Amino acid sequence: MDESRPHLSIVIPLYNSALTLPALFQELSALEIKGGLELILVNDGSRDETEAIGLKLTRESRIPATFLSLTRNFGEHNAVLAGLRASSGDFVINLDDDLQNPPSEAVKLLAVAEAEDRDVVYAIYDRKEHAWWRNAGSALTNLIADFVVEKPRKLYLSSFRCMRRLVADEVAKSRTPYPYIDGLIFQVTQNVGTARVRHVGRGKGRSGYTLRKLARLWLSMLVNFSILPLRLMTFAGMITSALGFLAVIEVVLEHLLRKNPTGWTSLMAAMLLLSGTQLLLLGIMGEYVGRIYLGISEKPQSVVRTTFRSPGNESLLK
Repeated sequence: MDESRPHLSIVIPLYNSALTLPALFQELSALEIKGGLELILVNDGSRDETEAIGLKLTRESRIPATFLSLTRNFGEHNAVLAGLRASSGDFVINLDDDLQNPPSEAVKLLAVAEAEDRDVVYAIYDRKEHAWWRNAGSALTNLIADFVVEKPRKLYLSSFRCMRRLVADEVAKSRTPYPYIDGLIFQVTQNVGTARVRHVGRGKGRSGYTLRKLARLWLSMLVNFSILPLRLMTFAGMITSALGFLAVIEVVLEHLLRKNPTGWTSLMAAMLLLSGTQLLLLGIMGEYVGRIYLGISEKPQSVVRTTFRSPGNESLLK
């Protein structure tokens, strides 16, 4: 263990967190971590008073704290990666800003990581206090991840996770504009564990997650870490071609044996089926090509406007 750095860093991405941030910061500051604790707050383009409140709390913090302000809203995973790069702890915990994961539960993740010598520890819940559509979206995300991410089957992926420094540094090397942190983690290690923690209802504010953001997350998972969609489209093309071949044989036999004229309805149905399959395939290929283009054109994953460190943490304002 490096004595010059804290034992634990907690990275919190913030988006319109003005209502929850003071209570969250107070609970985090009350944690007692052997070896020291530092907080990394990342303001991901909030449109409320998060910036002013975060700077004030960081300035007055009695423990080492760093406040990063991004130039616009880049997304939760992008903000977390920016926070990982600013962290220095032997272990790093990613915590949401909504207080649905009580900060005191972070100690359980750290304890499991140390006791079981795990590279990563994920939180698991007896009951999740999210809206039904959010729970359904999380379930679908985990189902997709079972097929496209090299993770242990049935492992529940949660944004409340603890990483060893080695894993955090490797994950933070990613510069893709559409990152998926869990996919990056399992490219580095499969030495993962779980810790059962409490999940409580949201008291203030509203979730920043929408169906659009969930769909973007699914696309990042599918396209960034797997060619499964292309393989499925190849399989669909083979099935469609086989069905088309059988249909041609059926039409020829109908015409020769029964002298039936070629049907306009069946012809249009075949055209719609084939054209729909082709457009779907082109759309998936376009998604891959588009992300390759964005990577080559160096679209930024995130841009940090300012970095402010608490006075007890080598104060620095850029």
